[in-house]
Amino acid sequence: MAGIIVVTGGSRGIGAACATSAAREGYDVAINYERAKDRAEEVVAAVRKLGRRAIAVQGDMSKEADVLRLFAETDAALGRVTALVNNAGIVASVGRLETLTAADIQRSFDVNSVGALLVAREAVKRMAKRFGGAGGAIVGIASAATTLGSPNEFVHYAASKAAMDALTYGLSKEMALEGVRVNAVSPGYIETEIQYAGRAAKIVPAIPVQRAGTAEEVAEAVMFLLSDKASYITGQVLRVSGGR
Repeated sequence: MAGIIVVTGGSRGIGAACATSAAREGYDVAINYERAKDRAEEVVAAVRKLGRRAIAVQGDMSKEADVLRLFAETDAALGRVTALVNNAGIVASVGRLETLTAADIQRSFDVNSVGALLVAREAVKRMAKRFGGAGGAIVGIASAATTLGSPNEFVHYAASKAAMDALTYGLSKEMALEGVRVNAVSPGYIETEIQYAGRAAKIVPAIPVQRAGTAEEVAEAVMFLLSDKASYITGQVLRVSGGR
């Protein structure tokens, strides 16, 4: 496995784990970050230490101009993208739906839904045969919250992440004859900074395997779906949730 990969939200958590895992598999890596510049530079250094080229590009993936700049800078520095981990996402707030502001809800959908669509659009423009691409693979980071609903915590987040499932199903069919496979992984409770304090004590007892997952375990699933071992798999959402 080798090529050029873009990982959005790649400065920490699942994104950072995917970036370093991709480097081990032979990819040159472009990561996107919004605010965590120091963390992004650490990931770039880790990728380079593994012998691969890497860049970090700042940008808010809910903004079209930033998405366009991410791909333009990747084109210029590394070459034409052959793989994408569509990972950037946020939990804008925590609470029951009636406590949320319109701004909380809008921000979740801007990043988790609109942003994911914009990033996928730019990736297929570079991968699809009709645009002169050599094909490729896209893996979105969905969420088990879309079927669990996350009541009393972040129903708005669950609703916004449901777009990733729909994007996976629809885009995989559009790209089926264009040489581009489109899948997603749907993590359950994973030990990352996106989790709020005290959540583990509530969630872990409900997980059949009785533990949280790790970002590296999610990255392993992502790497499988990007690889040739998954050459006949497209349009699937793989749950990585410890049975929950």
